[in-house]
Amino acid sequence: MNIVNDESDAKKTVRVLIGGRVQGVGYRAWVRAEAEARGIAGWVRNCSSGDVEALFHGPIEAVDDFCSACRRGPSQARVDRVDIEETDMGKETDMGDVSHSPKRFEIRF
Repeated sequence: MNIVNDESDAKKTVRVLIGGRVQGVGYRAWVRAEAEARGIAGWVRNCSSGDVEALFHGPIEAVDDFCSACRRGPSQARVDRVDIEETDMGKETDMGDVSHSPKRFEIRF
């Protein structure tokens, strides 16, 4: 019997809050396009504070790489900060469960 431990199947979920000039510059559309290209599920939305909030769920390496890319964002954005909080998908939150839909990413309003 061969048991293979494939770490590429390991998933991670993070809540990300991005601050700076990130509204009105195509940041949400950029996030969705980048997430879909990386096979990351989740959502992104504008906050009344002027920040952008997102939830990313996917392969650990892809999520980590995407969080780094969010520090740059699209060309018109100016990112001042990116706060990242790892979350447990089994925990009840207002973020919604994206684990059942492994490649779905949406812009929320």
